[in-house]
Amino acid sequence: MTGARLVARTVRGIESILADEIQASGLGTVEHEGHREVWFQHLGPGPRVLDLRCADDVFVFGAVVHGVDRTKASLRVLAAAAEAVPVRDLQALRETLGGPRQPMSLDVSASFLGRRNFNRYDVEDAVGAPLAARADVPYHSRRAGVAPPHEGMSWRVTVDGDRALLGLRIGPGPLHRRSYRRITRAGSVHPPLAAALVRLAEPFTGARVLDPCCGVGTIPIEAAAAGGAMSIIGSDHDRVAIRAAKANGEGTSISWVTADAGSLPLAHRSVDLVVTNPPWNRQVPPAGLLADHPTRFWRELRRVLQPQGRAAVLLPDADDHLVDATKAGLTTHDRRLVSVFGAHPEIVVLQPS
Repeated sequence: MTGARLVARTVRGIESILADEIQASGLGTVEHEGHREVWFQHLGPGPRVLDLRCADDVFVFGAVVHGVDRTKASLRVLAAAAEAVPVRDLQALRETLGGPRQPMSLDVSASFLGRRNFNRYDVEDAVGAPLAARADVPYHSRRAGVAPPHEGMSWRVTVDGDRALLGLRIGPGPLHRRSYRRITRAGSVHPPLAAALVRLAEPFTGARVLDPCCGVGTIPIEAAAAGGAMSIIGSDHDRVAIRAAKANGEGTSISWVTADAGSLPLAHRSVDLVVTNPPWNRQVPPAGLLADHPTRFWRELRRVLQPQGRAAVLLPDADDHLVDATKAGLTTHDRRLVSVFGAHPEIVVLQPS
């Protein structure tokens, strides 16, 4: 199967990282990078597309609709476009890409940028009814707040400016809902964002990778999924978190350690890569030595890194923290502002000075 046109959605700010993953994995040729979207021509074979780590979700390209303004007349434009979508053909394509067969219902999730004279449910219902008629299955509206049936035919509508994109989800659920995440807690990093952090650290075969603030283990597990026969360590001051990380990381070769990020039980220059989402008193307050001496985080990171090592760190208020990182002997090589769940942290890549 060749030439399928697909759309991958992701966290705002890591679109280029997802595009690089698509091309580096040999999955296809990128056509377009937009707001939270990467369009690409998938070159096959099929189900590998569901292995993308930096994608929130992946869709079969349904239609692009222009002329969507802020008025309710746009709902008729969207409905007319949905009536022309070859739904059965796209469902057959979805199956070749690893999606579920014989859906028993159809649902739609919509979002848009800017102010409109309609809401998301208006868009969903305008598009959902004709799509369901084409598929000859019942339409499940989200307007009442009831979750749709599992493994139905799920469509996504995104409206950006005067353009709307209709796409059919390939998997039975969003890709960001990782099966390993049996235990989670406040402050856990979004898995595709964790995967992007790992990619920016530039992992390589034989690397020793450390997350000194691993929480329930998302970043180390995403690092393990990147392959490359690396030695991965996840450490955290919280023993409960480490137990959860061990449960989430069952079946991996990750080493889990209860340790204070302000005094790591590791030798000088013993780590190639540090990838982490440290607690800076947003959802999770710093604990242990970092509670009273937050600058120790940077001194320890610099101490354990190899001279040619690399660190990818997720930071709120990055300018403030990077003053301390610079004093500790680290140089900033890359900064990327991201947007996730209403927050706007930065991914910062550092190396020893």
